[in-house]
Amino acid sequence: MRLVISAVCVIVLFSYAAAYDPLDPNGNITIKWDVVSWTPDGYVAVVTMSNFQMFRHIMNPGWTLGWTWAKKEVIWSMVGAQTTEQGDCSKFKGNVPHCCKKTPTVVDLLPGVPYNQQFSNCCKGGVVAAWGQDPSSAVSSFQVSIGLAGTSNKTVKLPKNFTLLGPGPGYTCGPAKVVPSTVFLTPDKRRKTQALMTWNVTCTYSQFLARKNPGCCVSLSSFYNETITPCPTCACGCQNKRNCVKSNSKRINMVGIHTPKKDNEPLLQCTHHMCPIRVHWHVKLNYKDYWRVKVAVTNFNYRMNYSLWTLAVQHPNLNNVTQVFSFDYKPLLPYESINDTGMFYGMKYFNDLLMEAGPTGNVQSEILLQKNQDTFTFKQGWAFPRKVYFNGSLDPLGPALFFPLNTRQSLFK
Repeated sequence: MRLVISAVCVIVLFSYAAAYDPLDPNGNITIKWDVVSWTPDGYVAVVTMSNFQMFRHIMNPGWTLGWTWAKKEVIWSMVGAQTTEQGDCSKFKGNVPHCCKKTPTVVDLLPGVPYNQQFSNCCKGGVVAAWGQDPSSAVSSFQVSIGLAGTSNKTVKLPKNFTLLGPGPGYTCGPAKVVPSTVFLTPDKRRKTQALMTWNVTCTYSQFLARKNPGCCVSLSSFYNETITPCPTCACGCQNKRNCVKSNSKRINMVGIHTPKKDNEPLLQCTHHMCPIRVHWHVKLNYKDYWRVKVAVTNFNYRMNYSLWTLAVQHPNLNNVTQVFSFDYKPLLPYESINDTGMFYGMKYFNDLLMEAGPTGNVQSEILLQKNQDTFTFKQGWAFPRKVYFNGSLDPLGPALFFPLNTRQSLFK
């Protein structure tokens, strides 16, 4: 029974090549290359990465972008980013390129780099916010000077085989496609200029590529029932069971233990569910015209501080949210005629940072909703959500919170 009424949060998408999220059907990361000038042996381009996903961030330790050159191009210089390896540049005399690899790997610069190495929307350690939460922080850019390349629209060959880690696997990138040149507005807004050439690359996310097991779980409780429905045992797999850390272990005080790894490998607190994140939904009070829910998010991963996090919930009564305490709230309208999905996230400088496992690894809020007899009644079991996402992690096709009738009746007596 617990397996039936407990939700596991993992994105399930329909194909390897083209990911699709029913609550974010247009979500993707678009990488745009704008050629802004020609050089004697190539061009200078501004590369802009825009995260158009409504509730999935690129978290610490940030994005990694890669591609394969179509010819024998080299990177002479970069501003706002850098390649992780220079490669073999021994054939060059005098000026040595920044990178000579056929398959360069690029990462964002860290905050605080010298001013002459910075570029607009750079230097955030690869952290990019979700578009639905903060569009102004959902962009990352850098400038790159390419040599041994074409010097006109007809001779430039587009890079191939783009890859994106954000920060771990999960993204699949399509081929680069030439699009109409980007138009820029000068700072005084009196003149328009345009790129000499522009191409786009679109990357979509699939949980199949990201991990084999869910990334979070959901537990349930209510004021009218003493039973608490916990996350199922091994809800997120028990592969890390041997390496988990007990809450009183001296290991958690070791230097570097809380540092995120580039592959996003967690270090979990020992629990029966072995999930890095648990979301608890508690039906707290029932008034005549309103009802109140308490939501708590707990972090069990010692290596992750969620400086950006989102909690997206699908529930038919979210069309009548009256007040949200402690969290910010924004309705999500993936299909304009249906308003049953909302996104919660931390208030800036108050609870926007969800710390690693421990006393500060918890954020919580209460939600007051007005009843609507046409869409919500306790009798039918809709006090619990249909779907729950944490940072875009969900199982929309699997055992989400769709209760059988007999389960609803037993819960709501």
